[in-house]
Amino acid sequence: MSEPVLETRELRRSFTQGDVTISVLRGVDLAVQPGEIVALLGPSGSGKSTLLQAVGLLEGGFEGSIRINGKQAEALDTDGRTDLRREALGFVYQFHHLLPDFTAIENVTLPQLIRGTDPEPAKERAIALLTALGLGHRLSHRPAKLSGGEQQRVAVARALANRPPLILADEPTGNLDEHTANVVLAEFLSLVREEGSAALVATHNERLALKMDRVIRLHEGRLEALGPKPD
Repeated sequence: MSEPVLETRELRRSFTQGDVTISVLRGVDLAVQPGEIVALLGPSGSGKSTLLQAVGLLEGGFEGSIRINGKQAEALDTDGRTDLRREALGFVYQFHHLLPDFTAIENVTLPQLIRGTDPEPAKERAIALLTALGLGHRLSHRPAKLSGGEQQRVAVARALANRPPLILADEPTGNLDEHTANVVLAEFLSLVREEGSAALVATHNERLALKMDRVIRLHEGRLEALGPKPD
């Protein structure tokens, strides 16, 4: 078996409120293989977002080991973590966080330009991704002119723009109605598989989780393996 694209060992995170210490992550061991789509189940407040923030290298204060795409994250300085995040990770959040003054195609092109891609191939890549998500006719629209489902599709395209080996998605359909959530998730999973990326997808929706390759649950700060999805 190839090396995991994401691996954590004894990952811990605690918060102090006054005289009380709250342990959110209590020794999380996790491995995600290249191309694997893993659902991370848990109710609101269970620590799913905290775990994604840890493996997304978005904040400090964690104990334990995080290895991403063959690199030991805790051994890196701030610039090294930024570079690793930029080269190895794509993010999709519950709220799209698109740049409001930029069109759909510009929102997907910009991360590529920051990465150093030339403008023309960056634009071509953006068009291809957006078209694959059914937005070929909405390329020049700004977020305010797009529906909630369309905005989230743009966010998915943006996350995949730089071909990251790992996508981290935090309740990516949580802000959508049930029908739109089903459609967007199906398109997300299809495109991630087509691109060959792995994904760790946090959700509280067990029905949506079963559409992924493997399901794990965060319970009392530790992961419980629920195994592959049933046939």
